[in-house]
Amino acid sequence: MEDVLETTVGKLQIHCEQRGDPCAAPAKPLALFLHGWGASGASFGRLLDIVGEGYPVLAPDLPGFGGSDEPEEPWDVARYSEFVLSFLQPYAPKQVLLVAHSFGGRVSIHLASRKDLPFEISKIILIDAAGIRPKRGLRYHAKVRFYKAGKKILSLRPVKAVFPNALDEFKAGRGSSDYASASPIMRDTLVKAVNEDLTPLLPSVSAPTLLLWGEKDTATPVADGKKMESLIPDAGLVTLPGAGHFSYLDQPYICEKAVRSFLELPPPERTAP
Repeated sequence: MEDVLETTVGKLQIHCEQRGDPCAAPAKPLALFLHGWGASGASFGRLLDIVGEGYPVLAPDLPGFGGSDEPEEPWDVARYSEFVLSFLQPYAPKQVLLVAHSFGGRVSIHLASRKDLPFEISKIILIDAAGIRPKRGLRYHAKVRFYKAGKKILSLRPVKAVFPNALDEFKAGRGSSDYASASPIMRDTLVKAVNEDLTPLLPSVSAPTLLLWGEKDTATPVADGKKMESLIPDAGLVTLPGAGHFSYLDQPYICEKAVRSFLELPPPERTAP
């Protein structure tokens, strides 16, 4: 069953992709997909259907993305982790299979390292996951000092009175494309996320973990995948040749084979010529 679910979590209206009935097979793990920054649950495309062959699937648009409401204030990764627990509460799953890309990987790592979960995490698939803060050089720190000085000057009341839009334009012009296209609340959320290093949590991730990584990923380089493989106790890394940050879209065939093998799903049926 392919369907779209609209639900409410707290005060937020949440849009969600669904495959199968998460309440019909309580003995099976519930597959939860967590998308990357600026994306949505639907962005996983065919992966939802592949995993849906063996598991009920939920792929919510995280708050601030897709068709879901924006949070009322900037959230950190821990707050998104709490959201996931609230979102899953009505289904009361005994086991959860996590499939996450990029920013969703941050949330999954935080979840999987917790000791107070009301369910067991059976397996994890991290695709080009974020969470490891890169080492910063002198050039980066010089840019940060310049940015902070500029923000301080443009925040002065006399300057704001003469140039009311200068501060917002300055912020947007100095950030990434994700930062520039985000609302003020989501910009602050992005800053919280990228400044949080989840490396210390990785040894606490006990579930078997498949790491899928684009060989040419520049947003979260394959070195991050290798580091996660070395720190997560039961992890294996598959590098997708020629693929970038959206490796599951760049190399769908290799990605599908790896996912099917990891989840012990049968190969796709061949159609007669």
